[in-house]
Amino acid sequence: MALSISMRASAGPLLPLQAGVHRALAHLHSTRLCGAHFVCVSAGRFGSSVSDSAPASSVKSEFYDGGLSLTTLDSVVDRAARQKANVKVKVVARGAPPADIRSFPFAEKEFSALNLSRRLLQRLKQERLELPTDVQVAAIPTILDGHDAALQSYTGSGKTLAYLLPVLSRVGPLREIREGEKAITEETINRGGIEAVIVVPSRELAMQIVREAERILGPEYKKVVQQLIGGANQSRQEEALKKNKPCIVVGTPGRISEISKAGKLHTHGCRFLVLDEADQLLSIKFRSDMRRILEHVGQRRSAPIVEPSVSETLPEPESSEATQVPEKKSASPVKRRVERQTVLVSATMPPAVLRAAAIWGHRPLLVRAQSIIEVEDYKPASSSIDPVTKELSGASPDLQGARESMPPNLEHFYVVAPLRHHVDILRKSIHALEARSVIVFLNHSRRLKDVEFKLEARGLAAGSLHGELNKMERSNILNSFRNGKLRILVTSEVGARGLDIPSCDLVVNLELPTDGSHYAHRGGRTGRLGRKGTVISVCEAREEFVLSKFERQLDISITRHEILDGKIVKYSKQASPSLNPGKRSPELATP
Repeated sequence: MALSISMRASAGPLLPLQAGVHRALAHLHSTRLCGAHFVCVSAGRFGSSVSDSAPASSVKSEFYDGGLSLTTLDSVVDRAARQKANVKVKVVARGAPPADIRSFPFAEKEFSALNLSRRLLQRLKQERLELPTDVQVAAIPTILDGHDAALQSYTGSGKTLAYLLPVLSRVGPLREIREGEKAITEETINRGGIEAVIVVPSRELAMQIVREAERILGPEYKKVVQQLIGGANQSRQEEALKKNKPCIVVGTPGRISEISKAGKLHTHGCRFLVLDEADQLLSIKFRSDMRRILEHVGQRRSAPIVEPSVSETLPEPESSEATQVPEKKSASPVKRRVERQTVLVSATMPPAVLRAAAIWGHRPLLVRAQSIIEVEDYKPASSSIDPVTKELSGASPDLQGARESMPPNLEHFYVVAPLRHHVDILRKSIHALEARSVIVFLNHSRRLKDVEFKLEARGLAAGSLHGELNKMERSNILNSFRNGKLRILVTSEVGARGLDIPSCDLVVNLELPTDGSHYAHRGGRTGRLGRKGTVISVCEAREEFVLSKFERQLDISITRHEILDGKIVKYSKQASPSLNPGKRSPELATP
């Protein structure tokens, strides 16, 4: 029996009903996740409904149009309980326990119920992190149980902590002390060298993850995590590795590979390999670096330990390490290699990422906020060509992933104006919405400085983020934006990935993105962690059809608005100006 219950109510009389659902379903532990037998409860804003795998006629007779009754719910639960004897628990991985998320997704709404270490829970409480997001409720127990995983959730849903917390619960000073183990001291923190490697495609994302890890670890244990990114002095990074002896390394593929080739990064005993933004790491520019990382960071689960081949020993992995490390430490490096746990993380989950998860891990699970299934059992929705519109009638894998990556609390507007007035529309939109933190996107970096100077000339604190900046300049601009010294951050498409600014309340497309996927990636910079956000696109009249295409592709509503009397209002033809060129467009009215 596959049971799905959807409750869509934010407050009011349905709250007791939601509590009743939780209590009634609390007795169905064995039907939570058994292959196709999975119970799902979600909350929204519009009405309520229940569906079952039974024939539609029988379901319709049990529920009325206005919503769900507790009497009917009890009958559904009773029918489910009668079939429990026929339900067989499916073991999802050899050598690992069955996937069991207990009363997921509604019962475990505190970190203390997720089996994290006691010391880590104390730190979370000190940082006032008490309530996990839905994806964290699903992912943390799965990773702690030892499963390889492909983790997918929309942008800004808390994916970083979803994998970082279970890693910190097993590695470093906040780990659980096992029976017979000595107390954790400065000497025993790093008991096995580098035990976790987190690979990301960009420097900004690496710095954000390191900053998040340092916040949880506290100032006392900041040296436990080390970043290895391009644009920084490699020699200093190698010295920091030798001096600090970190347990966790966060870096970009190129720099991790370079230091590994130099024999200064020993990861054969690594227990965790996390690939954040995995869809980007699969690009051809990272191919050779990723191949080396996968070969030298632990070993794939259940893979036999074999002697290194000629291709492994000649180029320089073990041979260079043996020449630069004391002999007693480099002897028999293959014997020290342990089975790693591989976790791939992405806001989208295209087939290429799922294939990589299956190849690089052992029987991985696809973990989402409301479902956990084996990757091999996942079947993406098929797409076909509509004979009338000549477009895909179903969602392609990329567009399906883009839809799923969009935060749920976004409003989408667009304003039509001539190209020469786009910066003025941007300024007036910011004032009309009283936006405090704004990210502006352009397609190419050549206009970034021009837009920045125009905004500053109009009294708005702005900064630009582009590829020509060095590490220090990038860090200063991002810190100024986070701290509120800069109100506007102007960036190109390269900035659409990895930026984590929870306070951002407005995204403006000053130039339209090239496709629906990029629109979704840009929009994901706002509305993070359940906050509300707004996406405004400024375009010319001849570009309106592009936004209509994005609406169809992403299944969202992008409505036309205009600026009147300092407010953004829905576009009305009656209120629109005449075509007399002597009259000024209402969008340009002074706020």
